[in-house]
Amino acid sequence: MENFTVDNIFFFIIFFLPGFISIKVYDLLISSERRDFKNGLFEAISFSTINFALLSWLVYLNLKNYWVKESPILFIISVILIFFLFPSVLPFIFLKVIQTKLFSKYIINPIQKPWDYVFNKREVFWTIVNLKNGTKIGGRYDENSFSSSYPAKEQIYLEEVWKLDDTGAFIEPIERSKGIIIIGDDISSIEFLK
Repeated sequence: MENFTVDNIFFFIIFFLPGFISIKVYDLLISSERRDFKNGLFEAISFSTINFALLSWLVYLNLKNYWVKESPILFIISVILIFFLFPSVLPFIFLKVIQTKLFSKYIINPIQKPWDYVFNKREVFWTIVNLKNGTKIGGRYDENSFSSSYPAKEQIYLEEVWKLDDTGAFIEPIERSKGIIIIGDDISSIEFLK
């Protein structure tokens, strides 16, 4: 326990906290298996280093102008920006950048399954779910609908269920229906219609 001095804990928090926040926000945006943080310490420190590199100008201004005594308000704002706000925004920026044409050619998309790719867009769809037994279920995937994300098994909740004719055209909503949950193991394919 003698290694845990106040200075060591202080430096650990400085170099761990921004990266930890970035990783947690990233994991909320991109579904993946649960991260084991005892093995992810290096990753959190790496993200913190990127955070400090991108905000080095602000750290420099803070130290140069000695904001801690000269301007406590600016100091507090800069600390919140460096340690909390920017690490929370960094994953959004990263995901936007890798989706641009320039970078998408060189970087593998972090979304692991087409299921998550489609449903993460949160678009409204008319859907026809084709079950393995040959049954077709028509419905509307809208604001109150839901789909599971990796690593959970695929399931979909359609808030509206519609009758289909023989050609697969939507006829009318099923009366008194509050929606349907369809288990992924029963699905052979899903058609998305505008």
